[in-house]
Amino acid sequence: MKNAVNRIARSEQATPGVDGYVFDGADGSQMAFWTCSETASSTPHVHDFDEYMLVVEGCYTLIIDGRRIQLNRGDEYVIGRGVEHAGEVLANTRTIHWFGGKRANRVA
Repeated sequence: MKNAVNRIARSEQATPGVDGYVFDGADGSQMAFWTCSETASSTPHVHDFDEYMLVVEGCYTLIIDGRRIQLNRGDEYVIGRGVEHAGEVLANTRTIHWFGGKRANRVA
């Protein structure tokens, strides 16, 4: 899974200190596996497709419409297309995200 050819470019990260790997689906969707090495916040952003996320380890707090939604190991959440969201992540948190479209580019 952590193969250098699948590494997500740092310029594609909304959160500092994140290391990620991406896999492409035949339908144009993507799945990303992220590990955050430091406690950090992501910038508010929007996708033109749905996003599903699962917290594998640690804690990720989603921020949607001013609401703080704390997700811990085993918790999952669906962020609908067009919904602005941001987040706060604790160091050593690992997450898996499925995107209904192309979200990330690999390191060139």
